[in-house]
Amino acid sequence: MNPVTSSAPPPLVRRLGLVDYEPTWRRMQAFTSERTPSTPDELWLVQHPPVYTLGIAGRDEHRPRLDNGIPVVRIDRGGQITYHGPGQLVAYLLLDMKRRGLTVRPLVRAMEQAVIDLLAEYDIAARGDPDAPGVYVGAAKIAALGLRIRQGCCYHGLALNVDMDLSPFHAINPCGYQGLEVTQLRNFGVTDAVDVVADRLLPHLLQVLA
Repeated sequence: MNPVTSSAPPPLVRRLGLVDYEPTWRRMQAFTSERTPSTPDELWLVQHPPVYTLGIAGRDEHRPRLDNGIPVVRIDRGGQITYHGPGQLVAYLLLDMKRRGLTVRPLVRAMEQAVIDLLAEYDIAARGDPDAPGVYVGAAKIAALGLRIRQGCCYHGLALNVDMDLSPFHAINPCGYQGLEVTQLRNFGVTDAVDVVADRLLPHLLQVLA
């Protein structure tokens, strides 16, 4: 399945490793503010130290229910609260949506499809949800999505749980949904490291953006 058709060149891929959340977010903002119509799109693959991020729909009641020492950063993506930590693959899409002829909904569906296609390689049946963006295995969420659009360009992206400590999710309502179960690739017998999963996800992302 290829939900996006574009003549734009593929994004430049940057593997940034384990990087702090807030400086990376600020770097995305700066990249988007400073880009020109000729600036190549980029795709950043990262992991973050433990952090909660509270999106523009987040309210104080969405903050963690207990003080576990993990910082909360209020940011500018859509959605509510989620958790990032080591063992989670984060893919940031910095795209000129006008150049690619994209709108938000098809891009969200494309990101979901890339993850669904990756999970199929591991014999894991997954699905998206038009009413609650993300990727689910059964009732459990395995990947979260969030974007910010500025002057026809986007940043932020998707976070796929690979092999991480899921307990910080228990202190929040993930993505604002009370009782939402969260899962990860490790729970389905996948032992690949995050970098290996990134290498396997990348062609699916590039395909749905081609």
